[in-house]
Amino acid sequence: MKFFGRGKDLATEVAVGRPSDSENPTEKNTSAVIDDASLERVPSLNVQDGVKKVEAVTLTWTRNQLIIAYACIFLVFFVISMQQQIQFNLSYYVTSSFALLPLTGTTGIVSGIVGGVIKLPTAKFVDLVGRAEGFFIMTGFATLGLVMMAACRNVETYAAAQVFYWVGFNGMAYVLDVFMADTSSLKNRALVFSFATTPYIVTTFIGPRAAQSFLETSGWPWGYGTFVIITPVITIPILVILYLNQRKALRYGLLVKEKSGRTLWQSVNFYFWEFDVIGLLLVSGGFVLFLLPFSLSTYQSKGWASGMIIAMLVIGILCLMTFVFYEKFLAKRSFIPFYLLKTPSVIGACLLAMFLFISFYTWDATFYNYLQAVHDLSVTNTGYVVNIYSIGSCFWSVILAVIIRTLGRFKWLAMSMLCLEILGVGLMIHFRQPSQGLGYVIMCQIFIAFGGGSLIICEEMAVMAAAPHENVASMLALIGLFSSVGGAIGQAISAAIYTNKFPLALDIALPGNATLNAQLYGSLTTQLLYPIGSPERTAVIYAYGEAQWYLTIAATVFLVPCFIFIGVWKDFKVKELRQVKGRVA
Repeated sequence: MKFFGRGKDLATEVAVGRPSDSENPTEKNTSAVIDDASLERVPSLNVQDGVKKVEAVTLTWTRNQLIIAYACIFLVFFVISMQQQIQFNLSYYVTSSFALLPLTGTTGIVSGIVGGVIKLPTAKFVDLVGRAEGFFIMTGFATLGLVMMAACRNVETYAAAQVFYWVGFNGMAYVLDVFMADTSSLKNRALVFSFATTPYIVTTFIGPRAAQSFLETSGWPWGYGTFVIITPVITIPILVILYLNQRKALRYGLLVKEKSGRTLWQSVNFYFWEFDVIGLLLVSGGFVLFLLPFSLSTYQSKGWASGMIIAMLVIGILCLMTFVFYEKFLAKRSFIPFYLLKTPSVIGACLLAMFLFISFYTWDATFYNYLQAVHDLSVTNTGYVVNIYSIGSCFWSVILAVIIRTLGRFKWLAMSMLCLEILGVGLMIHFRQPSQGLGYVIMCQIFIAFGGGSLIICEEMAVMAAAPHENVASMLALIGLFSSVGGAIGQAISAAIYTNKFPLALDIALPGNATLNAQLYGSLTTQLLYPIGSPERTAVIYAYGEAQWYLTIAATVFLVPCFIFIGVWKDFKVKELRQVKGRVA
C-alpha cells in the first residue's frame, strides 16, 4: 500500500501533531485537512487494544491477503458446520453407550445456554486483548471438548465435554463474525455474513452420511477424534495472516508496544476493572440462572413450584437488576455503553431477535416427532424436511444481501420479510394438521426459511449500523444473548403447551388406557411401534394435531409485535456509513 514507507511518520504526526503556523491561516487550515487524512491511515486513538490491532491489520494487508483471509474463514466455517452436523447425528449413539442418567437430559440445555452467554466475556476479551488471541483461546476450548468427547466413557465426562465443545465452537464462530465486521464495509457486510453461512447448505447433506460412515467403520469416538486434528490445523492460516500483519504494523509504527510500568498487583487491578469482572459475573450468572429454569422445570417433580426453580429465578432476576444498577452508577468501565442501550435501533433489533427465537422454538421443538409420527417419514426424510430451514435461510440470505448492497437500505426489506415469516408460520395453523398433505408443510417451511434467514441478517445489520466500530463486538454479543433468552422461553412455552394438550387429547382418543397413554406420550419409539391405521397410532396422530394447533397459534402471535420492533429502527443508508479503516471487503 502507498503509505507503507511513511507509516512511522504518520503515526508520529497523529501522536504529537504537525507544527502549526499561526501566522498563516491558509496553511493552518491545509494542515488540519492533512491531519484528517492521516487519521484514516492509522488505527483509532481512543479505542481498546483489540480494536487497534485489527485496524492495524486492515491498514497493512494486501488485497491478496484479504482474499486469502476470507477463504480461510470459509474453510473454518465449513469445518465447524461439518463437525456440528456429525456431532448431532452421533450424539444419540454416544448417550446410548452409557446408562441414561438424568444428567444426560440436561447436558444440551446447560451447554447451549453457556455457549450463548459466553459471548459476553468473549466480546470484552477480543476488544481488550485482540481478535486473534480470542480466536486462539476459543479454538483451544473446542479442541479440548473434542478430546474429551473422543475419550469419554461415562456420562459425567460427556456432560463436561459438551460444555467445552459448545463454548469453543460457538466462540470460534462468534469471533469470526466480529472479524468479518472489522474487515468489511457496512454496505457489503450482509453479503459477507451470508457468505459465511453457505457451508451449511452442503454440510447439511454430507454430515449425516459422514456420521454413518464413522459408525460403520472406526466407531463414534473417531468422529470426534478426527476433528481433534483437523480443527487446530485449519485455524493456523488465519492466525498466521493476523500475526504477520500485526508484526508489519509494528515495523511501520502503526502499532507501538509500550511497557505499562505497572506492578503485578496494579496489573491485576487494572484488568479487573477493564474486563468489568463484576459486571460480567452479574450478567452471565443472572442470565444462566434465569434461563435454566425454563428448560429444567419439566425435569422437576413439582415443576415451577420446585424450590430450586424458584430460587434460581429469583437469584437470576436479582443479579440482572443489580447488573443494570452497577453498570449505570458504579462500574469504572461499563461493558456496554448505556447510550447504545437507549438507541431505538439497538433495542428494536434485540427484541426482534428474542421474539423470533420464541416463535421458532415454540413450533420447532416437537416438529421432528410430528413428522415421523403423523406423516410416517423415515429418519432420513425427516432430517431433510427439518433441514429445509437451515438450507433455505442460508441460500436466501445471500440473495437478500445482494439486494441490500444494491439498494443500500434494509429496514423495509426486513418489514417485507417479516410478512413472509408470519405468512409461513400462520399457514401452519391450518396445514400442520393430520388431514393436510406433507407438501403444504414443506411450503410453509420454505416461507419461514426465507423470512427468518433474512430477518437474522437484518437485525445484525441494525445493531452494527447503530454502533461505532469499537462497540460492534458487544452489539453482536448482545444480539446472541437475546436470541438465547428467546430460545429458552420458546422451549418453555412449547413444553408447557405440549405437556398439557397432548396427554389430554390421548385420553380423549383412547379413554381408559392411562398406562398405554403415558407410554405413548413419553416415547417416540413407542408411538412408531404401532402402524398407521391402528387405534393407538390414530390416537397419537389426533393428539399431535391438537397440540400443533395451539403451538402454531402461539408462534404466530409472538411475531405480531415484531412490526413495532422493526418500525423503530432508523432507516440506515449503509452505502453512506463508514465504520472501518484500511483495505476491507
